Amino acid sequence: MEDGSESYDRAKEVKKFDETKAGVKGLIDSGVTKVPKFLMHPPENLSSSSTPTSTDFQVPVIDLEGFHENLHRVQIVKEIREASETWGFFQMVNHGVPNTVIDNLLQAIKEFHEQPKEVKMEWYSRDSTKRVRYYCNGDLLVAKRANWRDSIVFDFQDGPLEPEAFPLVCRQAVQEYMEHLINLRDALSSLLSEALGISSDYLASIECMKGENLVCHYYPVCPEPDLTIGTTKHSDPSSLTILLQDNIGGLQVLHQGHWIDVPPRHGTLVANIGDLMQLITNDKFKSVEHRVLARRVGPRISAACFLYPSATHRFKPYGPIKELLSGDLPIYRETHLGEYLGYYKSKGLDGNSAISHFKLN
Repeated sequence: MEDGSESYDRAKEVKKFDETKAGVKGLIDSGVTKVPKFLMHPPENLSSSSTPTSTDFQVPVIDLEGFHENLHRVQIVKEIREASETWGFFQMVNHGVPNTVIDNLLQAIKEFHEQPKEVKMEWYSRDSTKRVRYYCNGDLLVAKRANWRDSIVFDFQDGPLEPEAFPLVCRQAVQEYMEHLINLRDALSSLLSEALGISSDYLASIECMKGENLVCHYYPVCPEPDLTIGTTKHSDPSSLTILLQDNIGGLQVLHQGHWIDVPPRHGTLVANIGDLMQLITNDKFKSVEHRVLARRVGPRISAACFLYPSATHRFKPYGPIKELLSGDLPIYRETHLGEYLGYYKSKGLDGNSAISHFKLN
């Protein structure tokens, strides 16, 4: 029971919804004009927190062109350091992923989610061991309130996927995108290491960004965007996340107490520091909270590639990098990916940070 209504059984409503295997898109297809109760959020979750104008704050845009060249590299490393320390977010241009590859992926995600329900539902699962699965809200069964989005995940943490593991409609687009993204990941690993003032191969050597998990979201048009949200306020559990978003907008980052829009720009990718990176850098780099608003326009399409420790390092302890401490006490205890994700998933996207659970004091 919740919201003071004794006749409302959330668990029953969620179970009934989940069993349709049609997601939020299925609600729209069925003609709903009201947001169901289990998708409603309280006003404090939806507050704009007096968002300043875009001229007050702008998410950094970093041009990666020429990052191999010494002169450009010094400037790029400086910009990445400043953005990682103060924003935890930065946008990237000239990142090496062709626009055609980006456009093909966005189109393929859209086509998957807009297939007939009977085709999509074959991929619907809440079994996290399935390396390719479609679902609505990963934390649907544990969170108090659900988000207005559907997702399909491609888990590369145990290595490449066989071609037949992909839905045919998005097989080629995902494979091509990931080939380019791995090159970008390797470049960012080196640049982030240098931004920390340690050897350029350090983050690669500890394999903290070696495993990829691509989660492709579909946010349908929402009839009552003031009552729900696309993605609840959260920080990512990854080391780094590389995000592709289409031209609809709605992504916001929390900066100095204000929600700041991350404006869509064709061909741009967004990078954000994850919890594990904040932990191993002892708070030098910041994993910041962000969210996605529900909109009357859409659908909104995005693809978030979460970079984690490799599968072989799933139970390797990670703690603050000793070379970065220089006399400072560690803020966090050592943990491993299995433990961190276990805690993160158990609490769901409840609007509270997971990283504070791992502080030493």
